[in-house]
Amino acid sequence: MRTHRLMPSSLLVLALASTTLHAAEPVATVRIAFDRAHVTDVQATGHADLQGARAVTADDPVRIASISKLVVALGVMRLVETGALDLDADVSALLGWRLRHPVYPDVPITLRLLLSHQAGLTDDAGYWQVPLDGALRELLADPRAWDAAHAPGQYFRYANLNFPIVASVMERATGERFDLLMQRLLFAPLGLSACYGWASCDDARVSRAVILYDSDRESGTDDMRAGRPACAVRPASDGSCDLAHWQAGRNGALFSPQGGLRISARELATIGRLLLGDGEVDGVRLLSPASVATLLAPAWTRAGDNGVTAEEDASGQSREGFFCRYGLAAQTLATAMPGCRDDPFGDGRERVGHAGSAYGLLSGLWLDRADGTGVVYFATGMHDAAPGTRSAFTAIEERLAAGGIPAATTGSE
Repeated sequence: MRTHRLMPSSLLVLALASTTLHAAEPVATVRIAFDRAHVTDVQATGHADLQGARAVTADDPVRIASISKLVVALGVMRLVETGALDLDADVSALLGWRLRHPVYPDVPITLRLLLSHQAGLTDDAGYWQVPLDGALRELLADPRAWDAAHAPGQYFRYANLNFPIVASVMERATGERFDLLMQRLLFAPLGLSACYGWASCDDARVSRAVILYDSDRESGTDDMRAGRPACAVRPASDGSCDLAHWQAGRNGALFSPQGGLRISARELATIGRLLLGDGEVDGVRLLSPASVATLLAPAWTRAGDNGVTAEEDASGQSREGFFCRYGLAAQTLATAMPGCRDDPFGDGRERVGHAGSAYGLLSGLWLDRADGTGVVYFATGMHDAAPGTRSAFTAIEERLAAGGIPAATTGSE
């Protein structure tokens, strides 16, 4: 394995970094390449904490954004294999209430539709705002949560709201809190310190959080300089934060299954190697090859006007042609058809995985299954990243995908 180290910058440059760093330059970048057996290359530059002059490393937990969805799908497939879940069953039976598109009430909504963003949902009513004492069902009663023009199963529209519903279904099937369930299903068996939200991460992990800086580089999401957050979830409507009031399936948004996974790049590479190994990594088998194939195979392929090809949520930085094939929370790249611009690598090779974009972070986990190789990357401080030149991805994603990593004010590994 090659590990790249950059010499620390002078104190003067460091002092200027937080105030004069250009918006187009990342605060931190990490990139890991791997194959089925091991990590082959690690690059890390910049800061996990600018004010504290803490250099970023490949072992620091970061809020990885929508790659979280792919990891949720792994948990779903584990429950499918045990018979606790069925990809094609009406989820209403487990939820305990009838989930239906208000315009198409006769069409059952299934996990397969939710995981592939074909359930007829939108983010127009929100997806993260439900408080600790709230119910996701109430948000879904808002007509804006639904795409009135398209029936479930007929149209692809990327919507974060799908995944709080998936988490609710998982909770109802097991009786377990979503973040703890993911620990049991995935993280503990693989020896990972990852967590959805911070409630199930220990203090040592919290202290190493990568700060996702705002556009002024002054503060941001996961700023843990003062210690663990007072409330690891969205507080109750009265401001309280007692997780003892959690009820299975009532509010699957609590631990942000759509984007709230905190995981290091090195740990995410282990997830990638699990997929490259058809469900097995480092001697641990979590899924059958058939389950991995089901998860990664496109459940939707662009064909005329059958979907929206860019994320519509304000946190996304994708452009038209970004989505052209999508499985169960897994995107397939390099689609050879007009209008598709889904190849940030620029080499025409098919890869599967997922991208992430939130709070100025841009991330990717991409696997070349034919070649048996993969890459994980993220960049922080990229609120308005420059567009790419060869794809619907941003320029920094194209650079990280292809192997380049920008110089930064200081760096590590």
